Amino acid sequence: MSSDPTQFDEPIAAIRRQIDEMTSADGDPGAIEELQRKLTKVATEIYSKLTPWQKTLVARHPQRPYTLDFVSYLFEEWEEVHGDRKFADDAAVVAGFARFHGQPCAVIGHQKGRNTKEKIIRNFGQPRPEGFRKALRVMKLAEKFKVPIFTFVDTQGAYPGVGAEERGQAEAIATNLREMAALQVPIIVSVVGEGGSGGALAIAVGDRVYMLEHAVYSVISPEGCAAILWKNAAAAPDAAAAMRITANDLKKFNIIDDIVPEPPGGAHSDAKRAAELLEPFLDRGLRDLQKLRPPLLLEERFAKFRKMGVFEKG
Repeated sequence: MSSDPTQFDEPIAAIRRQIDEMTSADGDPGAIEELQRKLTKVATEIYSKLTPWQKTLVARHPQRPYTLDFVSYLFEEWEEVHGDRKFADDAAVVAGFARFHGQPCAVIGHQKGRNTKEKIIRNFGQPRPEGFRKALRVMKLAEKFKVPIFTFVDTQGAYPGVGAEERGQAEAIATNLREMAALQVPIIVSVVGEGGSGGALAIAVGDRVYMLEHAVYSVISPEGCAAILWKNAAAAPDAAAAMRITANDLKKFNIIDDIVPEPPGGAHSDAKRAAELLEPFLDRGLRDLQKLRPPLLLEERFAKFRKMGVFEKG
């Protein structure tokens, strides 16, 4: 593996280039198949040894599947809802209704952009207050019509701009936390990329919280933590290791319920396959939660979050 943390997947990229060249030149199918096997082996080996900082880079990969990608692969009859009925529509959050295995449901998630134009429109996946209020509007509609809620978390955090603060950013996040804790329908959360601070948690109070294998989930970005503790953002790799932001760490702390495996080489290497690997977790979680009547559902949700951070002295 390369000593440069931003180039650890270069061996994978090199094999992919070989495959593309041979495929475009109508090369020997047997040789291409052999390269495919080599690609799987190399990708599996490299991605099994990623450091927390390298996982952070994978979680931010520009080709990683976003909420609307998962919507296209996992849900049918998607109808997006726009606006918070107070100020504006926030494109950093997508929310609406769809069907999962034929069953009506609500779907909410952060949405980043692929190119410069999309990134500006989506505000790089950083929600403003109206994004959180739009999400809550859809959650309340889901509760009214008694349909489950699926959320997809992928943001570096809530937008810290002056306008967002003036319009009540902290209040919007706090309101979502309070209201989600009391919603009388199943809530299934999937951390699919970056789970950053309150911007993530504002749509992540769920009965089941799943996390993709190479996603990260933390109270602050590694760069932000490094800037505070070491006065140097370059210490981000050390901060990432100290913060315990990986799926394995969070599973040990009972912050998440299950780790969802990713395709060899990460979810960005095969978005459709990543969705296929997530699907059975969503299905099983929904089936389990639908067996619970609202009083017990709320009781278990409350207990789940109250236990976080509890420890015993040895």
